Parts: sequence; C-alpha cells; structure tokens
Amino acid sequence: MRTIDVLTCGAGAAGLALAIDLARCGVSFRLIEKREAPFTGSRGKGIQPRTQEVFEDLGVIDRLMAIGGVYPPLREYRDDGSFIDKEMFTEQPSTTAEPYTTALMVPQFLTERILRERLAEFGRQVEFGCELIAFTQDEDGVTARIARTDGEETIRARYLVGADGGRSYVRDALGIGFPGKTLGVRAMMADVMLDGLSRDVWHQFNEGDMAWQISACPLAGTDLFQLQAPVPLNGDVDLSVEGLNRMLGERTGRSDVRVFSISWASAYVMNARLADRYRVGRILLIGDAAHIHPPTGGQGLNTSVQDAYNLGWKLAAVLGGAPCPLLESYEEERRPIAAAMLGLSTVLLEQAKRGNMVRGREVRQLDLGYRGLSLALDAVEAKSGPTAGDRMPDVVLRGAGGQTRRLFDLMRGPHWTLLVGSSQQALPVSPRPGLHVWSLGPGGAITDPDSGLGLCNGEALLIRPDGYVGARTVAHQQDRLEAYLESVIPPPST
Repeated sequence: MRTIDVLTCGAGAAGLALAIDLARCGVSFRLIEKREAPFTGSRGKGIQPRTQEVFEDLGVIDRLMAIGGVYPPLREYRDDGSFIDKEMFTEQPSTTAEPYTTALMVPQFLTERILRERLAEFGRQVEFGCELIAFTQDEDGVTARIARTDGEETIRARYLVGADGGRSYVRDALGIGFPGKTLGVRAMMADVMLDGLSRDVWHQFNEGDMAWQISACPLAGTDLFQLQAPVPLNGDVDLSVEGLNRMLGERTGRSDVRVFSISWASAYVMNARLADRYRVGRILLIGDAAHIHPPTGGQGLNTSVQDAYNLGWKLAAVLGGAPCPLLESYEEERRPIAAAMLGLSTVLLEQAKRGNMVRGREVRQLDLGYRGLSLALDAVEAKSGPTAGDRMPDVVLRGAGGQTRRLFDLMRGPHWTLLVGSSQQALPVSPRPGLHVWSLGPGGAITDPDSGLGLCNGEALLIRPDGYVGARTVAHQQDRLEAYLESVIPPPST
C-alpha cells in the first residue's frame, strides 16, 4: 500500500484551502468528502479582509472579487411602512498596508467552486462520495478506512486532517471534548428566488424582535436572495415554498413579496463550541471540526480558512524534514484565535437580539497575531514597523531596475521571505531552499522609500509563509536567526 502524506476529510472551504496550500508545496494528499456532490448553500457568505489577503496568496482573490460584491445597505422597515437605510460596516478606505478593508460577499457555494477550480489547476480534485468510517494511528502514520459507492478502501497517510464540520467524525472518534453552549437561538436560512423586493439593499423586518424578525439579502453573483429568520426552538419548520411564503406574509405584513423557488434551505440551532485539543499525534482538526460559531459577524468560514493557511505550510515543512515540534505551534496559535472569535460572535449575537449590532474593525481579523508565542522571535526592539508575531502589512517597494514592487508580491507562495536592511552588510544567514532573501537600501536589490518598515543597517525581518512576522533580528544575532530557520525550514535535499 502506497503511503500518501496527508489525508484530509471534508472538502468545505477549510479543506479546500488546505489542499491548495499542500498542492503548491508539492505534498501528496487526498481530499475526501462524504457528500455525493458539492455543497449548494450560501451559509458562509462574508469574506473578511484578512481572508482576502489569504485568498490573494492562494491565487483566487481576483476571481472572488469578479463574482462577488460589497454588502448592500441594510434597510430596516418600521411598523408604519417607512424605513431607514444604514451601512452594514463602518467603511474604511484601503491603504498600502491594508489593501483590503471591506468584507466581500460571496455565497459559500461559489467560494468553494472557485477553490475547487484553483485546486484543479494543480491537477487535483475532491473525491466526493467518500466517507471516513474508521482509522487508527501509530508512530509513523494513520491507517484509514473509507466507504465509497463501489466498496471500501484502506488508505495509509502520514497525517490525517479532520475538516469534517461541527459534527466531526474525526473529533468524536478521537474522544476530543467539544465544550461550549447552545445559545438559545434557532434560525432558518434559505436561498430563494422571490418577487417583490429590490436587490439594492438588504431588507430587514422587525429588527430586534426574535419572534417576528426576518430578512432578505440579495446574494452577490446570483439571482438569489438569502432569507434568514429566527424560528421556535422546538417543532418542525416548514421550509417549503408555501411555508416560506406563509412566514414572509406573517412577518412582513406584505402580500407582494413571494418566494417561487428554493435552491437550498436549512434550520439550525446556534452554538458556540471549541475543541479541547486540535491535535492528537498525527491527527489534526481544522475549521468547524475545531470550533463552531454563531453566524453574527461573519467569523466562522474566515477563521476556518485561516486555520488551514496556518497548518498547510507547517505540515509541508515537517513532511520535508523540519523538526516535528513545529506542528505543536498550530494549536498554540490557532486555538486562542478561535476562542476570541467565539466570544466576539456571541457578543454580536446578543446585540442582534436587541437590534443594535455593530460590526467594527475587529470583525476584519487584520489585527490578529501571535506575539509572544513560540514562533515569534523578537531579538531586537523595533522602533517602527511590525514585530514578531504581527501580520505583515503590505509595502510599496522599488526594485533596483526602477520598477515598483508590492511586498505581497515578493511574499506570494509557500516560501519564507527575509528582508535585510542595507546591502552593505553580509547576509545574516546562509542560503537555503524555501527562503527568499531581499536586501533593502542603497545598492540593494530593492529600496524602501517610504514604507515605515524601519529596518536599520544589518537588521533582518523574517516573514513566514502565512504572512506573519517570524523574527526580527540584527546582524550580531546571526546564530539565533540560523537556529530559528533550522527549526522551521526543511534541510536541503541530499
């Protein structure tokens, strides 16, 4: 039996993002999904600015921008038939450091379709109709049994990743606790074709009234509306055309708004839960398998994709020969992020119940980072610019040939990027595969005319493959930087 590097169970946005990252690193993997066909719903429709940066690196942001759109104003209808329009988010202009500042609306099924198309460019695809039914692990890997329509198959992999959602089979089989709470709210969501409402606003009726509230959001890139409404905690919910029309009539008081077809519908109870562990040996959890959020604030899909983006390069490095303790940083970094996002989503849900939800900068996820954790080497106090553990902002640079260069362009790909202040200093580390070194300053390959990086002569800024600063050092600390790189980058092939 041939052993592959990674078996990923679950082909939602997190599993697909991980697969793309592994594919561009040259890792052998299989991506299985127990559904017979792709997900068809719009559940996670908001792509936050930090995730947009991730999708730029993965090569899909322009496709998502082309098919998606900005969130429309929210129109709140009053009892007397009048209404007020207000913006969903506090708008901020984009800057060089933050090229994406506004949430992008793309229905989840379109996001996943674009990710599958990107994966196909690497010659890889999702294996639908394949369900993980058993697995065991040992010191060298995982043996997994999957069921498919034509029988069972046994797969041997060095690592197994559970990206199989809130009801994760992988998590449950490992016996990992999933503590949290049910939030006392049950809701329905449906993607529908309807008449009677314009597509230039997000229509909201009875805001703050959990018994009568209902909204209709025009879904960018489609002719559909997404209906959302709280429903009773107990009992059946009629999600037929007739049932939705009855609900619309009762809650809007209007007879001109009519659903005439449904493409997807679901009723669900909101939960906030966080897995006790993200890793057991050679098995790891990402996405909803590790955390589930209420939909308020649009944090779930984004946190899940960023889990995958954090894990992908680490798996590739360890598979390539980097020390195994590197994988310990995955839970160390991502679990506190998920805990914070659960808290934020829950606070926003309470605000929504009162009809005064405010989405501020925190939902954009641009300020999340890993300061003070094991992969953050701060060997010098930065007078300006980012420090170890921070998200690396974009910077406009200028090449020696006179061309303008974006730092994000230099960072794009699964490599590390080392910026060294002043070409007059010897490079602070020995060259190695997977490390791109750029000298900044007079006579260097690139200059830093006005970015605020604040790199002094001989100072080095090391950027991780996922766009966070790994280390900031000066010339006389070369040994520390070398030791750091040896712990995260695979040794050269012999």
